[in-house]
Amino acid sequence: MRNPFLFILPLIAIAGTNAQAEQIAPTFSQKLDIQVRYDNRSNRPSREQYRLRYYPSLPITSAWSVNSFVVTGDDFSSSHNTFGSDNTDYLYARRLYLRHETDSGKTELGVIPTYKGRVSSTGLSKDGWITGVRHVRQLQNDTAIEIVVGQLANAEASEAFNIGGEDEYFEIEYSAKMGQRHSYEASFERMLNGTFARAEYRLRINEQDTAFIELVQRTDESAAKVVVGTSGEFAASAFNTSYPIEYFAYYSYIDSSFGERAELIEDFLGTGHGGSLEFSGVLSEKHDVEWFIRADVVDSVSRLLAGVKLSFDS
Repeated sequence: MRNPFLFILPLIAIAGTNAQAEQIAPTFSQKLDIQVRYDNRSNRPSREQYRLRYYPSLPITSAWSVNSFVVTGDDFSSSHNTFGSDNTDYLYARRLYLRHETDSGKTELGVIPTYKGRVSSTGLSKDGWITGVRHVRQLQNDTAIEIVVGQLANAEASEAFNIGGEDEYFEIEYSAKMGQRHSYEASFERMLNGTFARAEYRLRINEQDTAFIELVQRTDESAAKVVVGTSGEFAASAFNTSYPIEYFAYYSYIDSSFGERAELIEDFLGTGHGGSLEFSGVLSEKHDVEWFIRADVVDSVSRLLAGVKLSFDS
């Protein structure tokens, strides 16, 4: 594997030379989350798994920073290792990039995240990577435009820093909020030798609940992916106390000829008709511990996930 620091060091030098922001004393920050889960899938034996996600960040100035991402798992959309397995003890750095951020937007350069903010159900896995540059420009009236140019491969995590020889990646996205209740996104993507048009609409039903519909149409083939769902929070009452529980539920359909892009989403099960229902809540606010349980069905494949997540920030 090529040394990723040989790729990022020239970017740091440019930032140090050209940054107009006020210099600050670098303060290293980091975040670590640990997840343990039970995975029971109908087409294979059940597994007990764990995931480590580590996010270090080093500021250079008040606007510039160097960021990385280290996680378990062995490929673009997989970030879990299996307990008791002799050949799944994986831990790789998947990102290393320079970020410039101001009130008007941000620019990321290097081996960057697959997302600019919230991850959509039709978006790429949040544990994946793109080699290239992203620029997000905040416009008037709660609108923004995002442009990403680079390379993407449905590759193993160990190859995240093997720059070159990948498929070209291009994305342009426009997003807007319409008051407090409505928001939408529209984008065009080119990746993995395919072209895609994506649209998303979200409706804030009330203070707790949001409904959404997402569509990705492959424009060079007659194939699409559609997701319709809702997310939010409700209160469960027990022993004269109210306990908040978050939920996430959706129906999806992925055409069988949609291509490799379908496999780059989180925990891909298969093509066809599917649905998912997830509940989660807080076990300990003091120690930032959460629980979750989730059921997925895609055609003849079903899966049950249950586990806990622990987070640390410093």
